Amino acid sequence: MDSVTHLALGAAVGMAVMGRRTAVWKAALWGAAANTLPDLDVLTEHGDAISNMVLHRGATHSLFWLTLLSLPLGAAIARLHGEQALWRRWWLAIWLALVTHPLLDLMTVYGTRLALPFSDWPFAVGSIFIIDPLFTLPLLAGAAWALASRGGGRALQANAAGLLLAGAYLAWTVAAQAQVERMARASLAVQGIAAEQLLVTPTAFNTVLWRVVALDGSRYHEGFYSLLDGGRAMHFDAFDRGSALAPALRDIDGVQQVAAFSKGFYKLHAEGDELFVTDLRMGQEPAYVFNFAVAERHSPVQPLARPEQRSESPELRAGLDWLWRRALGEELAPPR
Repeated sequence: MDSVTHLALGAAVGMAVMGRRTAVWKAALWGAAANTLPDLDVLTEHGDAISNMVLHRGATHSLFWLTLLSLPLGAAIARLHGEQALWRRWWLAIWLALVTHPLLDLMTVYGTRLALPFSDWPFAVGSIFIIDPLFTLPLLAGAAWALASRGGGRALQANAAGLLLAGAYLAWTVAAQAQVERMARASLAVQGIAAEQLLVTPTAFNTVLWRVVALDGSRYHEGFYSLLDGGRAMHFDAFDRGSALAPALRDIDGVQQVAAFSKGFYKLHAEGDELFVTDLRMGQEPAYVFNFAVAERHSPVQPLARPEQRSESPELRAGLDWLWRRALGEELAPPR
């Protein structure tokens, strides 16, 4: 999730756990800092753009390592403020602030390695976009009220209410995702598309309009469904996954990394003499966040020494206009 959300979540968790045992600003400050801490891994350079992508949300998002870190960190904060008698409470607040970061990231489609060092599987639910105001605003409102009121009883209740509303919204996203998946599978069956794998994720900033990607052999199918569509069947557009390029590119390390990290939701394609691998999970046809040049078309294919990210940005105004109108249930073809 975005940095503002992590700051708000950490502050809310810190204040909820510490209550009136310490100054609310201390609980909010350290909670916000702890919830932000795991994303410092973005400062690490892993050598190329693909490695930077797939190794983000790695060890710093491990529940095991964060749990180990929480004990000395909580004790140090208690000692710093002369509150050694509260060190267990500080430990609990810091532990929860730390682990709720990767647990929230888990709900996005990106992939979070929660189980390191025991497993490097990138877990992902994919029920919420990385920026969703309906999740963040209750946290901000509750935390701001508690801070402005300096921790009065009702203010702390408002903070708790913000956490509960945000949690309820997360539960709603999972339920909505399941509903859209049922609709997608029914629509695919009617259209005779045998999906080997199915991806269901919300579009930007909302959980009303959803994007569905179905893998079908050498093709992938993209469709959109709004919860305001009134139950009408989904329409899917078919695209080539670039299977013809697979023999030439399958041994390139960057392609293998994207294939594994995306759990198979990727495509290969050529633009002139350059060959690309694209993660199909983030973005929509034809504009994707993680699009990498990995080789040049020669005989044989020549891998690039350092893969280069070539993100494609859609025309913002037209994209937002389509998003708004399509979310409201209007039948519109996606911008291509």
